[in-house]
Amino acid sequence: MATDTLKRTPGAGGSAGAVRRLLLENGALTALIVLVIAMSALSGDFLTTDNLLNVGVQAAVTAVLAFGVTFVIVSAGIDLSVGSVAALSATVLAWTATSHGVPVLIAVLLAVATGIAAGLVNGFLIAYGKLPPFIATLAMLSVARGLSLVISEGSPIPFPDSVSHLGDTLGGWLPVPVLVMIVMGLIAAFVLGRTYIGRSMYAIGGNEEAARLSGLRVKKQKLAIYALSGVFAAVAGIVLASRLSSAQPQAADGYELDAIAAVVIGGASLAGGTGKASGTLIGALILAVLRNGLNLLNVSAFWQQVVIGVVIALAVLFDTLRRKAGATPVAAGTGAGGGKGKQAGTYALAAVVTVAIVGATSFLHNGSSASADRKMGLSLSTLNNPFFVQIRAGAQAEAKKQGVDLTVTDAQNDASQQANQLQNFTSSGVGAIIVNPVDSDAASNSVKAADKADIPVIAVDRGVNNAKTEALVASDNVAGGELAAKSIAEKLGGKGKIVILQGQAGTSAARERAQGFENGLNAFPGIQVVAQQPADFDRTKGLDVMSNLLQAHPDVQGVIAANDEMALGAIKALGSKAGKSVSVVGFDGTPDGLKAVEGGSLYASVAQQPTQLGRIAVDNALRALDGEKVQQTVKVPVKVVTKENVAGFSG
Repeated sequence: MATDTLKRTPGAGGSAGAVRRLLLENGALTALIVLVIAMSALSGDFLTTDNLLNVGVQAAVTAVLAFGVTFVIVSAGIDLSVGSVAALSATVLAWTATSHGVPVLIAVLLAVATGIAAGLVNGFLIAYGKLPPFIATLAMLSVARGLSLVISEGSPIPFPDSVSHLGDTLGGWLPVPVLVMIVMGLIAAFVLGRTYIGRSMYAIGGNEEAARLSGLRVKKQKLAIYALSGVFAAVAGIVLASRLSSAQPQAADGYELDAIAAVVIGGASLAGGTGKASGTLIGALILAVLRNGLNLLNVSAFWQQVVIGVVIALAVLFDTLRRKAGATPVAAGTGAGGGKGKQAGTYALAAVVTVAIVGATSFLHNGSSASADRKMGLSLSTLNNPFFVQIRAGAQAEAKKQGVDLTVTDAQNDASQQANQLQNFTSSGVGAIIVNPVDSDAASNSVKAADKADIPVIAVDRGVNNAKTEALVASDNVAGGELAAKSIAEKLGGKGKIVILQGQAGTSAARERAQGFENGLNAFPGIQVVAQQPADFDRTKGLDVMSNLLQAHPDVQGVIAANDEMALGAIKALGSKAGKSVSVVGFDGTPDGLKAVEGGSLYASVAQQPTQLGRIAVDNALRALDGEKVQQTVKVPVKVVTKENVAGFSG
């Protein structure tokens, strides 16, 4: 039953009125068509079979999550926990199957049961505990993410090979995630349109009190609704982890917002009572087309956030205008006869129009890809850190010098988003790819795909596991960690109490630097580590975490931070103690870090010369393109920079 089928209102006669009504009643579909046509016209790389399949793969996880969220939003609720529940479910599967030898089938059932359990807790808190859905699911967001980190100990867990096939293709071309998305979409459509619980969702969302008075067991229905959302979240988590070949404790971070956006863009109302699976699918495809197209057009990742936010706002505004124009939702079960046939006809007409226009625009790009060998893609783990900004600067300077068209993307510390970006580079036929992996294991499948397409891949700063790269351009994080530990220990005379600020849990840089700290401190038994806490490579979190640790350990004499940003936050928390009674050592040699070293508040920074990393990576990519032999590992020396030698150092 399509409860959000819209009644036509009299007064808009003629063909113009019919077209206007068609556009108003199918706003999301119209937006998708316009986007596809626009991207096809703007980029010759968009309208290829490989890239369109990429769009489907990239939409799959968001769509599956969004189908579950559709149930909740139709019933006038909200679920902010689906991203964290997805990560937790995947972690449970990998942990039980890989670390504890549980049969894979049982591990999969445990993962799904985890999603159901999380959903039932949400439903219980909302239905019986009378908590607002926003608060209850926000709490579950934190609990599920925390449990994922606890179970995995902050590190990715390899996924079972038999389940990892969910991230593969059938027949070498049809992606399994797309098939999973279609199947889950059909299930969601069936639940909404053909089941008692589906009718209950619309009734509760339309008027909960009226539904209760009519005899509907609202509390039990809410339990079932949130449990269904948990099931879909678990499936999404399994598909995501399969693509990455590992369960990432930080996976799907923020995906709940994409899922909610897809539902709203698809025509559902946050007030409840309206929404359908087909609209949600269209909403997810719109987000995927936007991200894919903007990447191909080399639009900054920061501007991509702006564009997507504007699209969400416009979608809600359009829905408001649509209702003011006289399109009103039909009550559940009262849709006019023939509505489904008419809807199918609308979709068929839209497909014909899209194919015709896109076919015409494709002539604009005939023969336009002759210089693909001078195009490169650079995917950085994040651009919210000055270290990686310097890598980008070095790479861009070298690319400009060599006449290379370099496209830079920001994965925002999301391994899944980086996988999408690498797939986009591969399908667009760039000459070479440079990748700074969010996680060394998670990047492997995407790098294998590039290698299969004969595109050389250069890894920078972090390596890629279980996949071939032409070269790794990096400094040694473990060796750098050992130098940092040695520096602080020697400064303290081999005795004293220190704290360690760790990087973002789950990232290879955090693990490797922590290993280096441990190795280096083993040589100084007089140094006591009184506390170790993650501050996620972030200056603000470094400030907050250090402020908290000082309450418990006011007599601390030294701090090791896994990057300069956290070290600078720690200096702020220490105040006048920094550089006097407390010595702080950072990592990376960023401009702000070196300035603090020069000023004396930061004792030392283990500098990696990130600008050189970017420059050398581009140079090696060009050598690989020209068929020259490339050194498998190119090590850029790290250097401990103190006040004595900072004047002569250049990153």
